[in-house]
Amino acid sequence: MPPLLRNWRTVLAFLLVVLLAGLLLAVGRYRDNAVHFRDQRDTQKAVADSLQVTINDMQRRQQSVAAIDARYTKDLADAQKTISDLRRDVDSGAKRLRVSAKCDRPVSGKSSTTRVDDDGSPRLTDAAQRDYFTLRERIETVTKQLTGLQDYVRQVCLTPALSKGK
Repeated sequence: MPPLLRNWRTVLAFLLVVLLAGLLLAVGRYRDNAVHFRDQRDTQKAVADSLQVTINDMQRRQQSVAAIDARYTKDLADAQKTISDLRRDVDSGAKRLRVSAKCDRPVSGKSSTTRVDDDGSPRLTDAAQRDYFTLRERIETVTKQLTGLQDYVRQVCLTPALSKGK
């Protein structure tokens, strides 16, 4: 009998050791890959969570800005409607636009004739009246814009809960 077959137990033991070593190497390699992929997954999950927090914060800010914008846009529209109604009433004569003023020349009681410039109470010229309404409208616009911007800064920019994403 050949010597290799005579020591079949030794050969079998050697083959089992080689097979076992191969299996251990393969298992170790797959384990290392699994650990590596788990670490990549955890890193990507952390990035995704961070991005989701940022998205949620941006959505809250957008909703807050939209609410502020809607409120002050409505206030501005109401103010412009009030000014338009007042302008229409003054133009139609339903209301009068009065000016607190004094006449430069005292009117004496001796003269019974009325002059063209003795028109009664002082009033604005037509151009000054138009300018008054334009100025009033612009003041309302700037006031509402400034108030809305201040509200935006207080509610969106300075709010710690929104800026930290909580």
